[in-house]
Amino acid sequence: MFRSSVYTKRRAVLHSQMKSGTALFIGNVDSPMNYPANAYHFRQDSDFLYFFGLDLQGFVGLMDFDTGKDWIFGNDFDIDDIIWMGPQPTVKELAAKCGVSNVAPMSKLEDIIKDTISKKRKIHFLPPYRAETKMTLGALLRENPCQMKTRASVDLIKAVVSMRSIKEEIEIAEIEKAVGIAFNMHTMAMRMCKPGTKEQEIFGAIEGIALSEGAGTAFPIILSINGQTLHNHSHDNILTKGKMMVTDAGAETNLHYSSDITRTTPVGGKFNQRQRDIYNVVLKANTESIKSAGPGMSNRDLHLNACKIIASGMKELGLMKGDINEAVELGAHALCMPHGIGHLMGLDVHDMEALGENYIGYNDEVKRSDQFGFAFLRFALPYKPGHVFTIEPGCYFIPQLIDQWKSEGKFRDFINYEKIEKWKDFGGVRIEDDILITEKGHKLLGKPIPKTVEEIESACS
Repeated sequence: MFRSSVYTKRRAVLHSQMKSGTALFIGNVDSPMNYPANAYHFRQDSDFLYFFGLDLQGFVGLMDFDTGKDWIFGNDFDIDDIIWMGPQPTVKELAAKCGVSNVAPMSKLEDIIKDTISKKRKIHFLPPYRAETKMTLGALLRENPCQMKTRASVDLIKAVVSMRSIKEEIEIAEIEKAVGIAFNMHTMAMRMCKPGTKEQEIFGAIEGIALSEGAGTAFPIILSINGQTLHNHSHDNILTKGKMMVTDAGAETNLHYSSDITRTTPVGGKFNQRQRDIYNVVLKANTESIKSAGPGMSNRDLHLNACKIIASGMKELGLMKGDINEAVELGAHALCMPHGIGHLMGLDVHDMEALGENYIGYNDEVKRSDQFGFAFLRFALPYKPGHVFTIEPGCYFIPQLIDQWKSEGKFRDFINYEKIEKWKDFGGVRIEDDILITEKGHKLLGKPIPKTVEEIESACS
């Protein structure tokens, strides 16, 4: 945990933004894998962590915006727990670590909520994403658990987003630690990227680094020679020469702050000319986007500029044609880059997306596009100092998408289907870094991870 004053200050800010009612922050609980005593790896709810910091299952935080009081509800461990777990702190001792003096057993929570409802006071809560949380909310509020997501407090969502979007110095330091772990993960993957190696071996080795240096991976590792599948979680392939391995992997620190890095490595450690050509197009989109990032620049415009770089590179290789600005405006480039340039990152690798993407990345003036590819841009607003973002352009040759667009005659003025047909076995390239928006521009977070052709070939050797 951070020092208690961090959590006290965060709650004070939320109290100042929320004028009345109470807010419930329900911590996560253990979730059984196959029988009750055998649970999945525990991960605390990020909003509970942000405001209360307790990385243990079975707690609920409550903020009363009318009285200014904060509460922690939880049950002390009994002797049956201590036999298996050893001596444990009391709820009062734990609450003191996050600056909360009001504590009560979980049985008292229902009485307090019942009293709040009887007085017709507003109960705020964030959109639940776990079935257990929906059930708990439903039981406390005497409502249908299936309606809990739609009944979440918009005022609380907006207040939390405004706070968590701007990272504190202590948070930035944690994210840089996470990038440091990712450095070791990715350089290990590069050294192991040799013909005859099974993807699963590399996956296991780099997940082990995340577990040995932090709290584990920030998300399920994406690692495959079939990099044209954007989120490829299969690790069954044997690496063969002529292929490229996309590794999209990040770590969590012990305080659960994330990193998210992608590198693309040629099997055997040397780029052939075709690989080099596509790789350098994506690298240019990555580096130019990072250079342009700063306060006032919108992620929407950064995305569109990256798409133009990708499309221009494809045109130079004879795979696209025509007016590039028009091609990007109409969405022809999305054949090769069907995703957004990046996303906010922090306690969640896709930060706060459980609260709703449109609350995070859009507003009343900036609306989400419904164009294929562009619709997947998670954040379109201008950058502010304190934002932490990923920058991750890519170029992919997805045979099924190529075949579909070709059969439909889509964008024939911009796509050279005759030439692109010969690239359907290529796979994909993605290059991703994590940046902080500063007062004057940006900062690339963490120790630089090999990225140029020369750096990657050297790391592989």
